[in-house]
Amino acid sequence: MGAVNRTSLSLVETRPDKLPAEGSTNDKPKIFVVEDDADIARLVRHHLEAAGYRVRSYASTNAVLMDALKERPALLLLDIMVPGGDGFELCRQVRQSGQALSGTPIVFLTARTGESDRIRGLENGADDYITKPFSPRELIARVKAVLRRCETPLSPAVIRAGDLEIDALAMTLTVRGAPMTATATEFRLLHYLALHAGRVFTRDQILDAVWRETTFVSPRSVDVYVRKLRAKIEADPEQPKFLKTVRGAGYRFEMPKK
Repeated sequence: MGAVNRTSLSLVETRPDKLPAEGSTNDKPKIFVVEDDADIARLVRHHLEAAGYRVRSYASTNAVLMDALKERPALLLLDIMVPGGDGFELCRQVRQSGQALSGTPIVFLTARTGESDRIRGLENGADDYITKPFSPRELIARVKAVLRRCETPLSPAVIRAGDLEIDALAMTLTVRGAPMTATATEFRLLHYLALHAGRVFTRDQILDAVWRETTFVSPRSVDVYVRKLRAKIEADPEQPKFLKTVRGAGYRFEMPKK
């Protein structure tokens, strides 16, 4: 199916009273969809449910965080411009809610196509960013790719570097003796670089190793994630001792000298 727009919605639109019942199969992954356009919400729900997911839809950001804390969804699919507060703010609130939701994948589905919006989405903790009009097939493919990436087991090692402890089995990060929340993507990036400490990786190599199938990320996206990680793990992010920039090459994780 080609890109979706207003004129093509009627081809796949499903009447609300014909939608599959929510929660009929509890073992299916649940996705929260925040979208105030009723046509697009029905379309997204139709394709997600056809792909085997349960869907809970919201026309505003009200109650989304509270519901997510009660029953953690497998993924949050957010529009940006919705009533009750924008999707950026909801994303930020989810990421600041603590360990309960820190690893929950977040994907933006929005008409905001500017690079600055994409970067802002990343900086707020998004794992992917899809723009409208969109292909339903691509939407499903990218949702599956994000879920695969976040669920793929890491090498079950505990990496200790100075005052950092990266526990891949528990997916926990400890900085100077205190637990630090990190998104699944942030954690995987840090774990990958620390697991190969001393090796320089180009941005493209990092994209291939950490993001794999997700296509929205760019070399600049890697820079954003490194900056976010430095703010969490470095005593002085402007003078990092762990995540080093190698000019003209990429990034390296450096073990502190004993």
